[in-house]
Amino acid sequence: MINTLTQVQIVRNNMDRSLATVAADPVVDRQTEYYRENIRNIKSVDDFMADDRIYRYAMTAMGLEDMIYAKAFMRKVLTEGTASRAAFANQLADSKYRNFAETFNFANYGETATSFSRTQEGIVDKFHRQTLEVKEGAQNDGVRLALYFERKASEITGPFDILADRALAETVRTALGLPDAFALTDIDKQAEYFDKHLDYEKLSSDPEYLSKFLERFSAMYDLSNGAQTAAAPTLAVFGPGPGIVPFGEGLLSSIQNFKLGGS
Repeated sequence: MINTLTQVQIVRNNMDRSLATVAADPVVDRQTEYYRENIRNIKSVDDFMADDRIYRYAMTAMGLEDMIYAKAFMRKVLTEGTASRAAFANQLADSKYRNFAETFNFANYGETATSFSRTQEGIVDKFHRQTLEVKEGAQNDGVRLALYFERKASEITGPFDILADRALAETVRTALGLPDAFALTDIDKQAEYFDKHLDYEKLSSDPEYLSKFLERFSAMYDLSNGAQTAAAPTLAVFGPGPGIVPFGEGLLSSIQNFKLGGS
């Protein structure tokens, strides 16, 4: 089995070809063709919910496939929109619901909500990317986590963007060599720790910084899961100032001595 680091590099270095392969899959192609031909006919939340193929495609594209069954919940998300601070989507910790309501914004745009590029080819692109991540995750969940983090990195502006997303938080904890118990500590302490060891601006704007973070995560994921990896050089510090901490004896010692509720 190819280790996580190698597979992540293969996919990232050949992203266009990887996505083209996904799009050419007969099942994906049929789903996409139906979506493209019918999304313009969706004029209301009722229409959206009534067309199960459209609904499932859109939910999957937006990373909400686990909530496909919860139609009443999603109807409330769409019906209330995001304009009001009290709107249902704005009260949910997971930003995917807010993004969904903003993409399919029937609350603001009514019958024209599906006429925008974001609801047409934008959703198709997201579906292909999401399908690629799921496909890779079926073989190695570490690859899926790395690809997901890459896709979301541009949206990360601070520690709470990470902590509000289980997958992002797991990726960062793994990259920093933190134990599972770290997730149970005071959330402000977690945020403070992330602030010390991550440069959020570089994650969103510096491709080299992001690549090295993903390399580090991949190597650490393999170490944590018993996979063989030759990626030890990626465990070094990169760049001056706030950055990824080295996985040396000091960090190993601090992890072993880590106590809940303390630093």
